[in-house]
Parts: sequence; structure tokens; C-alpha cells
Amino acid sequence: MLFENSSISKKHTYTKKTLDFGTFYFSEKFVVSEMNDGIHLSWNKISQIIEIVQAHYGEDCRVGYISNKVNSYSFEPNHWALFFENYDFVIASVSVYYSELSYNNATLEKIFSKKSLKRSDSIEEAISWILNLEEFKKVH
Repeated sequence: MLFENSSISKKHTYTKKTLDFGTFYFSEKFVVSEMNDGIHLSWNKISQIIEIVQAHYGEDCRVGYISNKVNSYSFEPNHWALFFENYDFVIASVSVYYSELSYNNATLEKIFSKKSLKRSDSIEEAISWILNLEEFKKVH
């Protein structure tokens, strides 16, 4: 289910940003990504995502990342390792899957991720899990 079509999207304030390869929703504590069907998520595209996340939240941000896999696309799982070697703003991630293929892709991502990565079959569960992380419960 697309984030904008979900009932949970009505419960959160967010900013929508569309790139030529996907759509991103920025809420206070999390980012939801929805890649376009058939794209290859190259390091160049990942760099663009990093740029828009840091432009929105600031260089020292700490957010949850939700990959809402509503479409089929390819990626290189080792990019997770490269990402975490160079960036530390993602506290944890959730891959929302809607098919066996996207579940298998989420499993690959989980193997390569150095941070907590959960697999979920609903956007509502994904957001709930992110918002209940200890890092977000701490009073500042």
C-alpha cells in the first residue's frame, strides 16, 4: 500500500519529495521511501537520497528509514555496508514487503545492514516499530 493511501499517513505530518526514481515522505522521526517500478537503485541514486534527507533534517539528523517496497526494483545489497561505513544518521530500518521477492530482498538487506533492520508486511507496523525505538523515547 502506498504511504499516502494508508490510514496511518493521515496521523502524521509529512513533507513529500519526488525524485525521478522514487518518492520520499519526511515525517518528524522517519523517512518513507517508495522506489519506482523497474529502477536500479545505484550508489548515485543513494547519494541523492542522502542529500535530500540531510537537506530536510540537517547534517546531524537521526531518523528511522522505511523502505516501502510497493514496486519491484533492483539494488546491490553491499551498498548497505558502504552506506554505514560513511553515514550514521539512520537509527534503524524497516523493509515493508508485499511479495515473496521483496521479502527475499529485505532478507538480503538485513544480512548486509550494520543497524537493526526489521521486515514487515504493513506500513502501519513499520511506522509503529520505528516510533517505539528506545532512541526516540528518550526525553531531550
